[in-house]
Amino acid sequence: MLGSINPLSIEEYRSVKEIYEHHRVQKEDIEKSKADVEEVLGRINEESEKLFRETFEKIRENFQETFSTLFNGGRAILELTENEDSLNAGIEIMAEPPGKHVQNLRLLSGGEKSMTAIALLFAIYMVKPSPFCFLDEIDAALDEANKLRFCQILDKFKDKSQFIVITHAQSTINRANSLFGVTNEEPGISRILSLKLDEASSIAEKVTEAAV
Repeated sequence: MLGSINPLSIEEYRSVKEIYEHHRVQKEDIEKSKADVEEVLGRINEESEKLFRETFEKIRENFQETFSTLFNGGRAILELTENEDSLNAGIEIMAEPPGKHVQNLRLLSGGEKSMTAIALLFAIYMVKPSPFCFLDEIDAALDEANKLRFCQILDKFKDKSQFIVITHAQSTINRANSLFGVTNEEPGISRILSLKLDEASSIAEKVTEAAV
């Protein structure tokens, strides 16, 4: 004996079936959306990895060029650490100044580290130059010979970008078109001084000619 018949069973079945169909359609929509998103993410990752590798290769070539210019020779190496996903790989920097063996950055002197960092900075800059570049005492650890080489790099790119350089180095100051200085003549009060070297040189020449 099956027991009493539920006269509402058909209605309950229809109600449950309706709910089931609703959730089934939702599940299919979610699964399709998930598949679409995964496909888009896959394409984005593929394009990103391709672009990254192309850009990295350009930077690596530029790094060797700028390093050789700053060190008057030598060799610089930029490599990705072993990782199947290049977007999450680390980057290893090795430097070989003239007369030395390839070294990790930790083994370089302060000046050599600064020069290597400058070389890498301009290697990146060469891929996509910016309208202006702000450098804060980037030449502080350099000796006079290396400061002059640093200035040569600035001269090479000064027509493409405007460089704003904070420096105490006379050799760097001498290459500037305009100078800005900050003085504290009174406690708590700063004064900004400016000078265009081209105009100053012209005035100095006129004064010299007048004196003669």
